[in-house]
Amino acid sequence: MNSVTSKDLANFKVGVDNVIFSVDTQQNRLLVLLSKRLKTPFLNSWSLPGTLVQEGESLEKAAYRTLSELIRVNNLYLEQLYTFGGPNRDPRESPESFGVRYLSVSYFALVRYEEAELIQKSSSPSWYMIEKIPQLAFDHNQILEYGHQRLKSKLKYSPIAFDVLPELFTLNDLYQFYITILGENFSDYSNFRNKLLKLGFLSDTGIKVSKGAGRPASLYRFDEPSFTPLKDKPLLFI
Repeated sequence: MNSVTSKDLANFKVGVDNVIFSVDTQQNRLLVLLSKRLKTPFLNSWSLPGTLVQEGESLEKAAYRTLSELIRVNNLYLEQLYTFGGPNRDPRESPESFGVRYLSVSYFALVRYEEAELIQKSSSPSWYMIEKIPQLAFDHNQILEYGHQRLKSKLKYSPIAFDVLPELFTLNDLYQFYITILGENFSDYSNFRNKLLKLGFLSDTGIKVSKGAGRPASLYRFDEPSFTPLKDKPLLFI
């Protein structure tokens, strides 16, 4: 049986990289926040916003710190995504670095474009359409793709949309939110409406709003107590 010595153990530095999505339902766009790198490696390349974890800081706090430095928003969904730690994922891993490895614990966040205010910094944070992502630093294209697939999957079986939407919303607001992420062909409006109402966790407030031509639409809210008995059961929202 081979014994492991201290020199065989990897010496990790831990970073957090955030895949920050925003949903622009007005123009039917799913956007991702990118920032410019201000130092080597990959100087001036676009990357996912990230940071190395500070002494005494939790991973989640590091993720929120990065978010707070780039964006102001009231309604936000944040979840740990995956850990990327393969050897040679970072050019700084070299013999000269005394065996240091760079581990990325990634998170994905979801916000609404209309209420997300970017904090302009020298790193020039910018929204990019998901279809027009450039070549990113490190393995960030891979991290982004993983986050995109997780977002689409989560939307089908969990109530993450209600962490991001206003407290009161119309069913069409909700439908447009889903369309922006999943595409036009995921469901027709009638089936979407009927299935969600049958699940029983949307509460009609009795308030009507007019948005352009047509009949006034009812405002709904997410009824969390009604959802609680369902959260551990396998169900599909759409």
